Parts: sequence; C-alpha cells; structure tokens
Amino acid sequence: MTVVEVSVEVNAPPERVWSVISDPLNLPHWDRHVVGVRDVPPEGLREGTVYTTEVRFMGVRAHSTSRVEEIRPPEYSKVRLDGLVDGVVETWLEPLEHGERTRLRHRVDYRFIGGPLGALAARAVKALGVASILRNGTLAQKHQAEEAVP
Repeated sequence: MTVVEVSVEVNAPPERVWSVISDPLNLPHWDRHVVGVRDVPPEGLREGTVYTTEVRFMGVRAHSTSRVEEIRPPEYSKVRLDGLVDGVVETWLEPLEHGERTRLRHRVDYRFIGGPLGALAARAVKALGVASILRNGTLAQKHQAEEAVP
C-alpha cells in the first residue's frame, strides 16, 4: 500500500468547505481523470452510501466503487475504494481563526489491482505523480470552496 497526504488552508468556514468536498459529483472538477460519477443519492452521503466513479487513464476507462464507511459532517469522512484502485480516502476539516478559515487534509492509502489494466494505471499515475494529482485536486477543492456563494 502507498500512503499520500496533503493539506491546505482554505479561506472559508468548515461548513462551506464540507458542502463542496462532500459532493462526489464535484470529482470531475478536481481531477481530469474522473470522467463521471453516478449513483450518488440526492440527499447526500451517509454511512453505507455506495456510488460509482468512472476514470480514464491513457485512453482506458475503468470503474471504481466507493463506499462511505464513516462520516461526521463537517469534520471527517472515510471512503473505501474498490476496483482499479483499492484503498481508503480519509478527509479531515479543522476550523481555524474562530471558524472563518479551515484546514483541509486528505490521506489516501491505496494500491492498484493486478493484471494489465492495473499495471497500466499504476504506470500512468507514477508518471503523473500521485502526490501531485492529490495536491492539485485539493487545491481545486480549496478554490471551489473559496468561490462558493456564502
């Protein structure tokens, strides 16, 4: 398993940051490899929610199933990934400056499945730099939360 962590400070209160990051339909805005998300319930995420993410690397499409294992709005979530990537994504929000700002932190613990598709995806992610992909996605979340209408 590989572990990658990233954190940023966001100029928005935790509730606003949570409203952005807790919506899987935003995933394509944060990572250009995510080309679709489906089965997200309209009432939002809760423990046990399962949704599907479609990704594309080097012209190859694959699906990943995500299951919400734990969720405590607006401070923590833990989502298990199954499919091309097996792993766990944990997210923490910490209020700063009397709740006017937020520290957003992600921890991703992952491994690619075996076989030719997993090997191809692992090479593509290694070439792109997984830390860079996570950092860029987190910065996109920061930007979206800071631009959100209060």
